[in-house]
Amino acid sequence: MEGVQAFDLDSRLTGPLGRKAADALAPLGLETVGDLLRHYPRRHVDRGRLTDIAGLVAGEHATLIAQVEKATLRDMRRRNGQMLQVVIRDEKGGQLDCTFFSPYKVRQFIKPGVRAVFSGKVGVFNQRLQLTHPQFEALDETDALRPFLSVYPANSKVTSQEIARSIRQTLEQIDDPTDPLPEELRRREKLPELGRALRRIHVPESEADIHAARHRLVWDEALGVQLALALRRQDAVGRPAPACPRTAGGLLDAFDADLPFPLTDGQLAVGEEIAADLAGEHPMNRLVQGDVGAGKTIVALRAMLQVVDAGAQAAMLAPTEVLAAQHARSLRAMLGPLGRGGELDAAENATAVTLLTGSMSTRAKRQALLDAQSGAAGIVVGTHALIQDAVGFADLGLVVVDEQHRFGVEQRDALRARGERAPHMLVMTATPIPRTVAMTVYGDLSVSELKGMPRGRSPVATTVVPLAEHPQWIERVWQRIREEVDAGHQCYVVCPRVGDVDKADPELDEPPPEEGESERRPPLAVLDIAPMITEKLAGLRVGILHGKLPPDEKDAVMRSFERAELDVLVATTVIEVGVDVPNATGIVLLDADRFGLSQLHQLRGRVGRGTAPGLCLLVTEMPAATTSRERLDAVAGTTDGFELARLDLELRREGDVLGASQSGSRSGLKLLSLLRHEEVIAKAQVYAQDLVGRDPGLLGHPRLRALVGETLGDEERAAYLDKA
Repeated sequence: MEGVQAFDLDSRLTGPLGRKAADALAPLGLETVGDLLRHYPRRHVDRGRLTDIAGLVAGEHATLIAQVEKATLRDMRRRNGQMLQVVIRDEKGGQLDCTFFSPYKVRQFIKPGVRAVFSGKVGVFNQRLQLTHPQFEALDETDALRPFLSVYPANSKVTSQEIARSIRQTLEQIDDPTDPLPEELRRREKLPELGRALRRIHVPESEADIHAARHRLVWDEALGVQLALALRRQDAVGRPAPACPRTAGGLLDAFDADLPFPLTDGQLAVGEEIAADLAGEHPMNRLVQGDVGAGKTIVALRAMLQVVDAGAQAAMLAPTEVLAAQHARSLRAMLGPLGRGGELDAAENATAVTLLTGSMSTRAKRQALLDAQSGAAGIVVGTHALIQDAVGFADLGLVVVDEQHRFGVEQRDALRARGERAPHMLVMTATPIPRTVAMTVYGDLSVSELKGMPRGRSPVATTVVPLAEHPQWIERVWQRIREEVDAGHQCYVVCPRVGDVDKADPELDEPPPEEGESERRPPLAVLDIAPMITEKLAGLRVGILHGKLPPDEKDAVMRSFERAELDVLVATTVIEVGVDVPNATGIVLLDADRFGLSQLHQLRGRVGRGTAPGLCLLVTEMPAATTSRERLDAVAGTTDGFELARLDLELRREGDVLGASQSGSRSGLKLLSLLRHEEVIAKAQVYAQDLVGRDPGLLGHPRLRALVGETLGDEERAAYLDKA
């Protein structure tokens, strides 16, 4: 369709919309015609499938159009705060109650006389049907003329309807863009042209229009990502890794012979996959997904020993100094005389395990640097201090990254780029966070799943403590801690933040707020709540641990807890990974809804590590029927980390797989979904490899190169994607 004055995707929005409308859209990141047309509807409301209020059934999800009759702001009886109670009526006279527990954002839009689409799960309160915190979109007169209503991501300044009007106005003034996808690919995959897809995703005439348009636009994103990866891999071909084949009679064989327990079938299988990768010159880039307690550390240690046997070195990165020190102690303990190279009681062919962290004394740090540089240390364990410019290695053959989501991608890449040869990379994670899982499927990592649990692990019972409905239950939480301590055990109490700054802990993987939650109180803090806990648990020995303590103090507190000199440890997520205290049986997570789902699972993994069963209490003030409660119920309902990773994706989406954001609040990919589009991603990978193989650099396909730039934004994001 041609307009009076034709604009293209690169045109500024001031052209088709004018300055005022363009300025209003800028805060949403919409500055060009392409930005606006790629701002896809988050859903379409089919007028033919709307439900009448009279036909609603409790427990079902419903979408209806109704007018607000009453909107009353009231104080909540059982806890602080207000709620908005709303009565709506549809065209057939049916009435329904709606309740908003976080009314701060919605009350300016939900007013008597407003006509809107309401959507949510139908519940029952006081024997009346109601919607609790439903999604809603106000309607204007023009919406009545179309079979589908397009609902857009918006903000408090620009409504969905205003975005829809801007898009329709823009579509009337542009010519169809040149299609970047090769005609042969479109024909094989039965894809509509780009211009038609962009028009039909915004103004569909039928459900078939929506499906065809979305499918085509998903292909653009999948191919853009896979072309970027193919181009980056092609550039990296000329930098081989050191070949580290297994050596008979070396450290690895000696270690296996001295193990006091058999390796699990999963550990053996994953070990063989890693061993085969290490034997070649193609740099390994492997993700080991093992559930909490599955024995990933031994898998990593056996890989490191294979590399040391081949004459190279291994480095292990841990996210915190506490964990780095604990890893170093653990590796030395597992190796025994095999890990005491240079000491009097060392085995004949022993290597040395060296710890390097930023807080070490100057003398200790100088020795650690010398051991790494000279090759005296076969295994070097540390934090980000390992990737500082002053750190050199004699021959770095393997980098093991523990819990990769706690490291910046740039930091990991700096270590991987050391030396003339690229070291092999082994990434370990207990519950893959969304971006990690997404990158796996997008083709950047090989995957090993470590199945099965070592003998001796105890079950952990997980319970949600819903203070919105039962505020008095918090007293029972403190009683349960006393009961665990009275039985001779220890407990953790975890808060989302430290408390000496008025913002969340930077390591907290907090989910994005639900609609209307922008003014929630700050998350509970260790320093704020520790005095109350000490009073509630009078007579018990309570310690405090958080990331802002001096390193020696953190280590002292952790060692005291390990030696059972403390009964209760009040901490932040600093205990999330690697902390291993078998006598700890109880963990209480306050404001549990403020943690990421992966963090909840990791934190739960701190208990049940001995012979006694574990207890995990998820304390929350979030009401029932919210996404936050769904997440907590999911954690309580399964101990399978792989299942939780998938649920995390379903509830939060993949996050920004092209950048640092992992919260799901804004994705660099608008439509591409790991769960729904695995087949498209796999096909796109094949096409991308073929295209780049036949046309290195895509010099003969400038539109495809432009597609890569459009999908990833810029070269830095392309580099970021590959480094992940």
